Amino acid sequence: MVQTIEQAIRQLYPISDTSFGQLTALMQRQELPKGSILFREGEVSHKVFFIERGIARAFCYRNDQEVTFWFGAENEMLLSYYSYVANKPGYETVELLENAVVHAIDLARLQDLYLNNIELANWGRKLAEYELIKTEERFMVFQFQSATERYKALLEQSPGLIQRVPLNQIASYLGVTQVTLSRIRAQVR
Repeated sequence: MVQTIEQAIRQLYPISDTSFGQLTALMQRQELPKGSILFREGEVSHKVFFIERGIARAFCYRNDQEVTFWFGAENEMLLSYYSYVANKPGYETVELLENAVVHAIDLARLQDLYLNNIELANWGRKLAEYELIKTEERFMVFQFQSATERYKALLEQSPGLIQRVPLNQIASYLGVTQVTLSRIRAQVR
């Protein structure tokens, strides 16, 4: 289990202390209240965030409903991949579900750092690659696992999430109704 933002950064790709210092020099620590929106669907995001404390979710609107498709907690990175990779508006809204401490990096300054530091450019490439793998894994889970299997996997991979996230958002994340989630939870107990 990753314990700190530094460990999360270095676990992704090994970087020198000098490069780590250059990256962290771009970070601005912010304390934000529950309900804060970090990115909005349909807008280009100009920031990347690391969560020091708190939890966030990514969702989009479909048929006038919020569809939650991602949760992030301590020591995870938050970014809109359309904005990060292509400087295009993102499809997601990212909301803090708890009072949080985050470290924000201006995306343009991060991209400049990539141009001037090959270690950090490789770190940024690895970040995109790992996110692609996580997206593919999530796709495969939804293709081949039942809702009960998805719930059990969520409990196994993120046991604390159930206590920190409203059940309607967990149901949305699992692709089921709240009633179905209640049945699954009763069955799994």
